Amino acid sequence: MSDKLTILILDDDKLYATMAHRMLKKDFAPLVALSPSNAFNIFKQKKIDILICDFHLPEMNGIEVIKEVSELYPETEIIMISADADKNTVIDALKLGAADFFNKPFNFDDIILSIEKTKKFKSLKTQVHEFEVYKSVVNDELKGRNDIEIISSCSEMQMIKEIMYKVAQTDDTSVLITGESGTGKELVAKSIHYLSERKGNYFAAVNASAIPNELFESEFFGHKKGAFTGAIKDRAGWFEIANKGTLFLDEIGDMPYNLQIKLLRVLEDRKYVKVGSQSEHLFDVRIVAATNKNIREAENENFRLDLLHRLSTFEIRIPALRERTEDIPLLLNHFIKTFTKKMKKNSKKIDAETIKNLSRYSFPGNIRELKNLVERAVILCDDDMITSEYFPIIQNNNTAPQNGEDIFDLEIVEKNTILKALKKAGNNKSYAAELLNIKWNALHRRLAKYDIAVN
Repeated sequence: MSDKLTILILDDDKLYATMAHRMLKKDFAPLVALSPSNAFNIFKQKKIDILICDFHLPEMNGIEVIKEVSELYPETEIIMISADADKNTVIDALKLGAADFFNKPFNFDDIILSIEKTKKFKSLKTQVHEFEVYKSVVNDELKGRNDIEIISSCSEMQMIKEIMYKVAQTDDTSVLITGESGTGKELVAKSIHYLSERKGNYFAAVNASAIPNELFESEFFGHKKGAFTGAIKDRAGWFEIANKGTLFLDEIGDMPYNLQIKLLRVLEDRKYVKVGSQSEHLFDVRIVAATNKNIREAENENFRLDLLHRLSTFEIRIPALRERTEDIPLLLNHFIKTFTKKMKKNSKKIDAETIKNLSRYSFPGNIRELKNLVERAVILCDDDMITSEYFPIIQNNNTAPQNGEDIFDLEIVEKNTILKALKKAGNNKSYAAELLNIKWNALHRRLAKYDIAVN
């Protein structure tokens, strides 16, 4: 497909139109119309980049043509020509959006120069439009994030909220967020971003464990068109996308060891080079990382100590839901309200006995598991009251002992022992199996039996 500009020459003087077509066809893709009606028929069939329009025309004059084209085809740029236009005609044409004006007879080199100038102007307008679209997307995201709320009444979470606010006030302090899967680490990261001066810029979330080795530079630094097979256009990397904003590196503990040094180097230098380019680009990004692993214990084997120190200028640990059971009723009511509204169902309540039973459950999947359970319950419940029957974990007697009471159900004791081992092992199933003195496949069978999710 040709990438030449399509230029429509609208002039009832056939000699001028033919001459213009001959002069332009080497570098452009010119078309000829001898009347406005003919021109508008061509507009319906083809995308016209530039219209060269005479003032004196049959059917309507050039100013009227400009009005119509500007309204119907605003992406088309217009150059007006005339043999005897007065000053007011020129002014009217330019006011209506004409990019340039030439008196007949004119030098075709001047016309070509004007076309090149108009081409650059069109390119700039396209870039501005793309930026406006990008800004609109960001603004929509910001509007949608203004109601970010961490729902909790426990003292530890209240302290975390205060810490979040304080660290958000610093401009570029790196933050490491730790905690089990499903505790809300990304929510804390977003809250830090939207509490900070960076809130007007982009929050980019990246799964650091999911990027293949061979795509690391392209994903984080971007690439130039033609840098490698498949690079059909320039691409921005995450550091460019998140510039002036926040880059959230989720699951940083699972990032391959050989990639950690690449990340460390760019964080220390505060600059990167796009794949296929020689130019260095500076960036201004706050780094917030998160992990569900205890990378401090594993630092000598799986995680670089120097990168850990670079990421953990400030560290926040999110407690598991079983450590903040007083939040379960609040979260239950919040999710019930959220899902009934989303599903356009009648408002519902949850009975006290169900809340009590759920508060005794260990929630190995934390808030994410609770949210999924509530969503399922709201889908199934057609009544105004949600009861225990809509929660399989209660129906299966998967509850934990409370207030130190003795429990003699071997299955519940076994499940609770497995959960404790997983917690001790930081959700490392191999290590948990060692602690329990059983084979890995035996632990796998028990995880499936008790419906224990390990992320």
